[in-house]
Amino acid sequence: MIYKIALLQSDEGFSVSVPGLPGCWSQGVTEEEALENIKDAIGAYLSVANEMLEGAEIREIEVLS
Repeated sequence: MIYKIALLQSDEGFSVSVPGLPGCWSQGVTEEEALENIKDAIGAYLSVANEMLEGAEIREIEVLS
C-alpha cells in the first residue's frame, strides 16, 4: 500500500506523520531513518487497527473526490 506522509525537518532531525492514519507518527535523526521508522509505525498501527475490528462485519465503500 502507498500512504501520503508529512516529513518535517528540524534542528533535531526529521519528524514524519501519516495524515490518513491519525496518531501515526515517528522521527529520525536522518531522513532515511525517519522513513524507515514510519514504515514500522504504519505496520504497528495497522496491526492494532485490525485487532480492533475482530468480530465486526467489514464492508467497503467508494467515496468520490
